[in-house]
Amino acid sequence: VCLCSRDVPSVDLLVWSELPTGAGLGSSAAYAVCLAAALLMVCGAISCPLQEGESTARWTEEELALINSWAFQGERVIHGNPSGVDNAVGTWGGALRYQAGKITPLKRVPTLRILLTNTKVPRSTKVLVAGVKEKILKFPAIMNPVLDSIDAISQECQSVLEAMPANPSPEHYPVLEEFFDINQHHLNVLGVGHPSLDRLCQVTASHSLHSKLTGAGGGGCGITLLPPDTSPLAVEAAKKDLCACGFECWETKIGAPGVTLHSCSSLSAQVLHALAQS
Repeated sequence: VCLCSRDVPSVDLLVWSELPTGAGLGSSAAYAVCLAAALLMVCGAISCPLQEGESTARWTEEELALINSWAFQGERVIHGNPSGVDNAVGTWGGALRYQAGKITPLKRVPTLRILLTNTKVPRSTKVLVAGVKEKILKFPAIMNPVLDSIDAISQECQSVLEAMPANPSPEHYPVLEEFFDINQHHLNVLGVGHPSLDRLCQVTASHSLHSKLTGAGGGGCGITLLPPDTSPLAVEAAKKDLCACGFECWETKIGAPGVTLHSCSSLSAQVLHALAQS
C-alpha cells in the first residue's frame, strides 16, 4: 500500500530524536506517526492546521484518525504484528486504555512528572512474552489471579487519573505510588523483572520515590513518579545515584499532547542546532 501518489514530488526527510531506540519507549511509533503526518500533508490528504502567528497546532479528530491508521501500517512494517497502542498514544497523546485489542482514549487526565531511566540492559519482547505465557499455562491457578490483580490496578489507576483534574488533591499521589509498588511486584511474579530494575527501584526508594518498569521489562526502562511536592534536591540526588549505576536518566512528563505541527519559531535552540548539523 502506497501513501503518496506519483504526482507528489520527491522529498528529503530529516529526522532527529532524543528517544533511545530499542528501549521500549515507542520510538518507532513516534517516527511512524510523524512520518505519516508529514507525508499526508505533502499529499494534501490532511490540512495544514497552523494559522498565521501560531507556534503550534493540531489536526481535527478525523485527520488524526487518518494519521494513526497510516502510522499503524508503518508499525506493521517494523514489527509485524503490533498492538497499535504506541502509535495511538503518539497520535492522540494523553493516556489510553487498551483491553482485548480495543483502544479507548481517556478524557481529562493530568500530566504527570516522572523520571525515565534506561537501564541499558537489552531484552527481547518476544522471549519475555513467551516466558509469561509458559508460566500461565504451567500455573494457571496461581498466575491468573495475578493478572486479575494487574487489571484491577489499571482500572483503579484510571479512576484516580480521571478524578485528578477536577479535584487536584495531593492525596492522589500516595495512591498512585502504592499502585506503582504493587504493580512492580506483580510484574516480578510474572517473570518480566530484572536485577537492574530491582536496583532502580531500590535507589529511588532511598529518596522516598516510587518506580516500576515500563515496556516489556527484563531490563529496558523504568519510570519514577515525581509528585508536585518532590524537592528539586531529591530529584537531582536520585538522578545522580541512578547514573552512578550506569543508567541513563531524564526528567520528563507523561500525558502530554500527541502529534503536533510546530512552526520553526517554536522550536528550541537545541532542536534547531541539531537539525542544522544534520
